[in-house]
Amino acid sequence: MPRMNVVKPESPLGEQVATPTSMTPNSAVASTIYASPGLHHHHNAAHKHPYLSDAARTTLPHGGGDNPRRSDRRYDDESYGEQYGEQYSPGSSLGGHHRRQGGHQRSESAGNGSIISSSNTSSVLGTRPSDRDSSTTSPTAEPERKKQKRNKPTLSCFECVERKTKCDRGRPHCLACIKRQTACKYALVANLLEETTRTSSSRRMTKPPKKKPGSHRSSIPNVADKGFNTDRINSLASIAIATSTGLLSNVPYSAPGSSNVFGIGSEHPFANYWTCKGGMAEVVSVLPDQVQADILLNRYFECVDPVYPMLHQQTFYAEYAHFWSLDKPDKDRADPAFVALIFVMLALGTQFVTSTSPTERKSTAEFYASASNQALRLSSYLSNASIRSIQAMVLITYFLINDNHASDGWAFGGVLMRQAYAMGLHRDPNIVAPEAPAFEKQQRRKVWQAVLLQDTFLTVLLSLPPSATHTDVSVDDLVEDDLSIASDDPTDMAYIRGSWTLANLVQDTICNPRSLDVPICTTARQKSKLVADFRAVYRSFPDTFRSWDADSLAQLSHTNKRVVRQTLFLSSNYFHNLMLVHASESVEVPVHVRGTLEAAHDAISAFFALFGLFEAEARVWWVFNHRAFLEALCIGNVLKEVAKEPGGEENIAKDPLFVRAKSDIREFSPLSLSWTSLEAFV
Repeated sequence: MPRMNVVKPESPLGEQVATPTSMTPNSAVASTIYASPGLHHHHNAAHKHPYLSDAARTTLPHGGGDNPRRSDRRYDDESYGEQYGEQYSPGSSLGGHHRRQGGHQRSESAGNGSIISSSNTSSVLGTRPSDRDSSTTSPTAEPERKKQKRNKPTLSCFECVERKTKCDRGRPHCLACIKRQTACKYALVANLLEETTRTSSSRRMTKPPKKKPGSHRSSIPNVADKGFNTDRINSLASIAIATSTGLLSNVPYSAPGSSNVFGIGSEHPFANYWTCKGGMAEVVSVLPDQVQADILLNRYFECVDPVYPMLHQQTFYAEYAHFWSLDKPDKDRADPAFVALIFVMLALGTQFVTSTSPTERKSTAEFYASASNQALRLSSYLSNASIRSIQAMVLITYFLINDNHASDGWAFGGVLMRQAYAMGLHRDPNIVAPEAPAFEKQQRRKVWQAVLLQDTFLTVLLSLPPSATHTDVSVDDLVEDDLSIASDDPTDMAYIRGSWTLANLVQDTICNPRSLDVPICTTARQKSKLVADFRAVYRSFPDTFRSWDADSLAQLSHTNKRVVRQTLFLSSNYFHNLMLVHASESVEVPVHVRGTLEAAHDAISAFFALFGLFEAEARVWWVFNHRAFLEALCIGNVLKEVAKEPGGEENIAKDPLFVRAKSDIREFSPLSLSWTSLEAFV
């Protein structure tokens, strides 16, 4: 049926408006062509559409030609398709109906639901480029713009881009490809950007959870942290604006008075025994005789050094022997940082002696620690950093923590972190000290890993933000140097590498979210991937640190106590953090009850083994005691939740896993000085 246009009287602006009179198959499309009389005066004959006849041109908006109000914005076709899921086809712009999307055209529909696309433009208007009247084309007509795409890399997989579906960009396979069972491949630049983002941005700020209107405290997204001195924290909320549950817990020690709101220990960390003008001579004068110093240093290398093998024993003893060979005036002029290192090693060794009373040990150890701090002050350690001063500060932090001054140790560790950064220990020695001897480079790496380990695992216990987050020092560069006279113990190197690798994973995945009460895992897939990552780290440990039980360790303790201590500390660290992963919960991911109890049992078993083999040492290590308490608390919280379920009490009484969990709490309670808080779980 032929189509006719009825020409109505001119509009107030003097243009004729074309109106379709019938609804043929093409009339539905033609009905979308409307008039915009208000813009007609912007065009003249020189801007007529080059592809249309005069009759057809009267049906175009704005009288044909280029639309002066056309948007020139371009969008990424992939992101547009992912967001809206619309289909669009390439073609030239037609009036104002098509918007350019990354080199493609998207058709717009009018109110009656009809669509115009570039593929049917000619059929709709009844014209072809070859049929156009050349007289209607102005020689000055602006040529059609060349299609351009923004130079933006495609981050989604090839299959999702091809199908124009949303891609979650998961590795190694996105969720959409898993559902379709298709091959999931990414462009090389997408993989490079993903790797860069994961390594550089994963340690930056974590977004806190959105707070609901009227709420002042968000729920704790980890069952391991629930019921953690809640009453005490709430009572101190008006006093301490920013608090740490770990520093306020004072576990496994008794709670202090309300005046001490920021941590353990109400006294100054370093007693002042020093005069204004005494100088280094005054500090050196309080050294014990060499025989006594040797005994305390031997105790240090027996108990502390296996857990934190930061010092090289051979080179230290060589420098130590040289110090004792000096006469009194030369001793007074010795390196203050080295003297500080000697004193803090004496202080730590004193904490582990068993021949004196607890009161005498405490006072003697604190006196040596004060001397170490005074020697650092005389060395101007805040403006002059060295390997020795950093080593002394690491050990002072551990001493303060063991001495029931965890909050002071945390604050002192912050100064240590700044000094390590200022000295460039966080940088690859091959970059910042390329001409340094291999042994010096190795020492810089070992000192940095000691700083990193201390910061990471202390932040796990205290639920505070990590500080050792910016570094390019690689674990793989810490290799054994068999050619050097000052070679390292191979077992020590394996222990350091294992602890270092674990610390990197823990810092990225656990420390950051827990510091803001953000769930560790928000999806089941993320949790499964994280558990797999932890298991991969565990498989990288030497068999010596993995294949053990209480009997084998007891047998090994007769010949190699150093390896036994390293095995127990590494196992405790690993299983404690794996427990936190399983205990994490979010809207989509519940607590993995059995995984949590299994990991907690393995972690607390390491404490039982340490207590059985080295009871005196186990009572000194604050971090080990604190981890064990948190593990027992986590087990109790899980059992409480299970008991609330229908038939939960009966299940707890019959299921071997739950029976063993209750047994772990009973076994731990007499060993903790704060066991009364766990009575409700037994």
